[in-house]
Amino acid sequence: MKKWTKEIEINAPIEQVWKFLDGSVENMQQIMPQVVEQKPIKITEEVVGSVYRQKYREGKRTEEYDIETLEYSNATNEKKLKVGFTLAKMFEITAFYELNKINDNKTSFTYTVTNRPLKWFVKLFLLFATDKVVVEFLERVKNVAEAETS
Repeated sequence: MKKWTKEIEINAPIEQVWKFLDGSVENMQQIMPQVVEQKPIKITEEVVGSVYRQKYREGKRTEEYDIETLEYSNATNEKKLKVGFTLAKMFEITAFYELNKINDNKTSFTYTVTNRPLKWFVKLFLLFATDKVVVEFLERVKNVAEAETS
């Protein structure tokens, strides 16, 4: 299993950053442009255990998979969302988004992703995997949230 954790400070209020992670598909697409569609399959009152079917475009291919909410917290100064899904029957992936309010106009965003190969030959790909995608994602969230603030 491979795990990456990165943190970034965003010059935007916590609620503004949160809406891209816990809002509409249109908001999510601003930070995850490859997401084509997200439909609820099972919604729970406490959010944890909710399942969404997501369509994701990678080049010309569109992948479809179910994303389960594993952890959820929406407090005033601290917000957490952890989701898990299986990609192409090859990888078990979790994404953990943590937001902490630094002040009214500044938010700390920590992103942790784990990638567990489900097939022996896929383990080789993970040997060469870097944190580039994680860093690019953090920068995209920062740029989108800050652009809306100014």
